[in-house]
Amino acid sequence: MTIALIDYGAGNLHSVHNALRKAGAQDVAITADADLVARADRIVLPGVGAFRACRDALVAIPGMVEAMSEAVNQRGTPFLGVCVGMQLLADAGEEFGRHDGLGWIPGTVRLVERADPAIKIPHMGWNDVTLTGAAGLLEPGEAYFLHSYHFEAADPAHVAAVTDHGGPLVAAVARDTIIGCQFHPEKSQRYGLSFLARFLDWRP
Repeated sequence: MTIALIDYGAGNLHSVHNALRKAGAQDVAITADADLVARADRIVLPGVGAFRACRDALVAIPGMVEAMSEAVNQRGTPFLGVCVGMQLLADAGEEFGRHDGLGWIPGTVRLVERADPAIKIPHMGWNDVTLTGAAGLLEPGEAYFLHSYHFEAADPAHVAAVTDHGGPLVAAVARDTIIGCQFHPEKSQRYGLSFLARFLDWRP
């Protein structure tokens, strides 16, 4: 089974690669080759940084978005988006202006608002993951978060888990063969490796 870990200059690639291997993956290809992504058995899109910069870097790879969309939305290849890789699933992001996302899961990525000035932004560190949906890949527990923007899903049915940071924030979204997590599984120790192992075994 080939796992395509997309290299678009915007992800914590080596940490994610190592975590996938520790979770049981045998063949993880760090790649910017759209043809390899199109043929992969699993696709992972990491992401660190600003929404627009990540979106622009992904779109700049010839044929990559088309290969991803055909594999995931037409053939049902299981897909995992991590942090900004999850946020790019939205219709748009509002970091440094409004910018289009992939539009795979309806919603908008907005700045985390705080009613209490004691709440720190970015949301950084370990926090609970509470399930709200029936996505079988997730379990309750604690995961590591690092973000200032959050995914506001248009349809609550697409919210698979939430965390609390001065109020509920989306921790994971899911639809069909797509799952995205705001937390970093590669930094979430046993919880993260368990989640990745279930993704590798997923037969949606």
